[in-house]
Amino acid sequence: MKNSPKNFRPGWDAYFMALAKLAASRATCLSRHCGCVIVREKQIISTGYVGSMSGVTHCIDEGKCYRRSIGAADAGKYDFCRSIHAEANAVALAAKAGVSLDGGTAYVTLFPCYTCTKLLVRAGIKEIVYELDYASKDKKRDKHWKEVYQDTRIRVRQLLLSEEEKKFFCAFIKNITSERKLKSQ
Repeated sequence: MKNSPKNFRPGWDAYFMALAKLAASRATCLSRHCGCVIVREKQIISTGYVGSMSGVTHCIDEGKCYRRSIGAADAGKYDFCRSIHAEANAVALAAKAGVSLDGGTAYVTLFPCYTCTKLLVRAGIKEIVYELDYASKDKKRDKHWKEVYQDTRIRVRQLLLSEEEKKFFCAFIKNITSERKLKSQ
């Protein structure tokens, strides 16, 4: 049964993807704002966003990308980038709290890189739902990252919020959330 526009309620996939997008709003990387929400049985287990390690200067605060400012090439960018990817942050925060991710689903705003893929696989994630393909100048690498999933038992699928869902979430955030809708008796 379809929700009427007045009583629209997002589905679980849209809800968790919207939360991953909201997590990305905390990102401190100047290149990409990425977010991750890991859930199991419709319960949020962990969240993460791309940003510097605790105690390390954030690029957003300096107003420049550290890696680019020192002239580090794309080929070795992860050797110089200050940021921890959203998925890695979500896995690390769960580990820090002693929370298992086994059997969970990761909702991510960007298709995971190879390093994050290895972390998610090892953590026991069973499904990855992503918004945007990781498209770089290195098409061979991007292709490899996708092919790796064929050897895992992880289900991977892309999810783009519908216009109706985007409109709903924007309006919902824009308005006062908990204002009374029905008169008191």
